[in-house]
Amino acid sequence: MMALGSKASGLEAGGPERHVPVLLEEVLQWLDPKPGEVIVDGTFGAGGYSTALLGKGAKVVGIDRDPDAIAGGQDLVQKAQGDLILVPGQFADLETHARASGFDGVDGVVLDLGVSSMQLDQAERGFSFLRDGPLDMRMEQSGPSAADVVNNLPVRDLIRIIGLLGEEKRATSVAHAIDKARQEKPFSRTVELANLIEKVLGRSPKKAQIHPATRTFQALRIYVNGELHQAAKALAGAERILKPGGRLVLVSFHSLEDRIVKRFFQDRTRTRGGGSRHMPEEDVPPATFENLTRKAVEARSEETGANPRARSAKLRAGRRTDAPARDLDIHAAGVPKLAAYHGLGG
Repeated sequence: MMALGSKASGLEAGGPERHVPVLLEEVLQWLDPKPGEVIVDGTFGAGGYSTALLGKGAKVVGIDRDPDAIAGGQDLVQKAQGDLILVPGQFADLETHARASGFDGVDGVVLDLGVSSMQLDQAERGFSFLRDGPLDMRMEQSGPSAADVVNNLPVRDLIRIIGLLGEEKRATSVAHAIDKARQEKPFSRTVELANLIEKVLGRSPKKAQIHPATRTFQALRIYVNGELHQAAKALAGAERILKPGGRLVLVSFHSLEDRIVKRFFQDRTRTRGGGSRHMPEEDVPPATFENLTRKAVEARSEETGANPRARSAKLRAGRRTDAPARDLDIHAAGVPKLAAYHGLGG
């Protein structure tokens, strides 16, 4: 493989053609890519991590479920001259995509969980309550939308979704208000829902900068895109596809994701108790990962000042051992059981 400097211009990490993703320096530190290694970038987005990895001489399998991201990444594919394979698909299936790309084992996996800035900035995608657009939120631009969920799910299911996935304490009030309003007119626009929620919850003087609809919109987005299911399944896939010594680096943006990642690493490193006189001692399976970050790594003040999205980012990393991969119970990992709706939830 040629050094990056000998390739076409525009691939430099943080170059003018690519945005700088959250915690880029820290991701590179813990992922530690080396020339010739194969890294899976499971959430390609605008290509920020992939660009930096290519700059370190690695080969990259980039995955994204958003057709816009795949289309936008074709220029980088051309410039990478064979070192970037860009795959349309879900990061939950990263093992399948890596093998289909010709790699039965990889040296690293990186995942930037949650919605991308690129998606938030496009009003027509319906992710943001700050921009009027269709109440959509579908990363893959197919399947049931947020409007479908809001207009059709029973109140009890909305309460559970908003309460669990949005961690909204007043989920019951929000869900009942939604139910009353949708009987008169179905929701179709982001501002319609945001205005209703603001009317129900009001503005907190102590948190005036936080819109009251924030948690409900988060809950709907996570549910519509199955984000927690995706994250748990991706962790299991990474465990199967990483070579011994391979690194797994994850960046999450809210407590639900971080809890799943933290539990994943803990479940594979924690030493269980030695039993009791009533119960025999359990066999402790060998750890599949060495937990490299005992505490979540957070963005430095310089980065949070320049990029507000980085304020909630948490990075965790692990190194694959040679222990056999194990089955993962996604609900035991922290994914809540929710009502199913046309393939969503479960």
